[in-house]
Amino acid sequence: MRAAPTILHLDMDAFYASAEQAAKPSLRGKPVVVGGLGMRGVVATASYEARRLGVHSAMPMAQARRLAPNAAYLVPRFALYRTVSDQVMELLGRLSPLVEPLSLDEAFVDLEAGGAADDSASARRVGEQLRTAIRAVTGLSGSVGLAGSKMLAKIASEEAKPDGLLLIEPGTERELLAPMSVRVLPGVGPATGDHLRRAGMTAVSHLAEAGEAELVRLLGRAHGVALHRMAQGHDDRPVVAERDAKSVSVEDTFDVDLHDRVRVRTEVERLATRCVQRLRDAGRSGRTVVLKVRRYDFSTLTRSETLRGPTDDPTVVREAAARLLEAVDTTGGVRLLGVGVTGLADFTQEDLFAQAADAEQAAGDFAAADAVPEERNGTGEEAAGAHPRENEEQSASRRWSAGHDVRHDVHGHGWVQGSGVGRVTVRFEEPWTPPGRVRTFRVDDPELRPAGPLPLVRDAVDYSSWPASLPKSLSGPGPAEGEESSP
Repeated sequence: MRAAPTILHLDMDAFYASAEQAAKPSLRGKPVVVGGLGMRGVVATASYEARRLGVHSAMPMAQARRLAPNAAYLVPRFALYRTVSDQVMELLGRLSPLVEPLSLDEAFVDLEAGGAADDSASARRVGEQLRTAIRAVTGLSGSVGLAGSKMLAKIASEEAKPDGLLLIEPGTERELLAPMSVRVLPGVGPATGDHLRRAGMTAVSHLAEAGEAELVRLLGRAHGVALHRMAQGHDDRPVVAERDAKSVSVEDTFDVDLHDRVRVRTEVERLATRCVQRLRDAGRSGRTVVLKVRRYDFSTLTRSETLRGPTDDPTVVREAAARLLEAVDTTGGVRLLGVGVTGLADFTQEDLFAQAADAEQAAGDFAAADAVPEERNGTGEEAAGAHPRENEEQSASRRWSAGHDVRHDVHGHGWVQGSGVGRVTVRFEEPWTPPGRVRTFRVDDPELRPAGPLPLVRDAVDYSSWPASLPKSLSGPGPAEGEESSP
């Protein structure tokens, strides 16, 4: 634990949904749900308007539609989210060399390591300035927690949501944590929480009062000792700038269970190719190929094969995944497939390339399959099992995914509101315009084409010299209006 609250945790507010609202003026102030739109899709993020109706992340999309039938349901646009995330992470990097990203919209920052703060006043000032900078650059809001440890900084940012700042003064940790649910502590998931509840421990204060010996008896030494320390506010984990990935994987859930063994193999080969592309994008190679198969009855099987050395060759990984599939019984149907690579390294084993070259001729069908563009449904998952004519119609519809950007030669930039029965409905508006008009076109209209996302802020403030460039009016000692003070 530090004597000053110089660990900052930033969490963007309803990130995907807020980005969509910022990009689409007609959706501002309205319930928005982002996620998989297929029968087995799940909610990735819901706007605060949708959350008030009971929708939350990880909820089945079918349930979300029952709770919020009039909400806008959109497919994720990861190109936009990554762009905004890069902007936010660049701002964080200007505060300290120690930035630990947890996801696209969340990160820890060690302010002390960057010389940005050394006491409560300077930490609060930096937190306020950061929130202002993020809004100016991205148009979005983020909540900030400041504390003497990572655990407490994350709890503080959650308590500050939405669009707030909370600083936990060192020495007040136990008082703050005492009434909170045990689920706020790292490592306490649903199973551990239920186990503690049966033992009569539902609040953090119960864990502190139970004592270390009792928690060790209930949860084992490692977990019990760590949990008792955290219940007293102790957390010595450092902010780590580089988090080394242990594996790379991709998976798809199918709207209709796959029964055709040839189709299952084709999907495995396609997933293997995508997995290798991710591997190469990360500049890595891997030695162990893993196949994941979830069957019709929800039973999940995993099989793995370790190669002679690390590789990033798609043919080698596809062949290994295909061999693993041969050992799996897919009778009855398959609802999910996944391919992953573990044992990551920063180099490849040269003799595997020779192996790949020898297999290239036999793998000609793979190359043909790779030449066909992927057609996705609204879940980020692969559709399957339809009649060929239905597949053709679905393919055209999936080209126009709900929420994705388009450009029309006459009407300009817009986004897809929906598609079906050979038609696509588009609302033409930009992030900086009033809500736009809606028009409907044939799905094969030659004047309509997919487009990339527009920036969320048209005339963004230049923060290239931040934090020194921030206005002095933002550097006062107290919290800005609407922000929370420390407990």
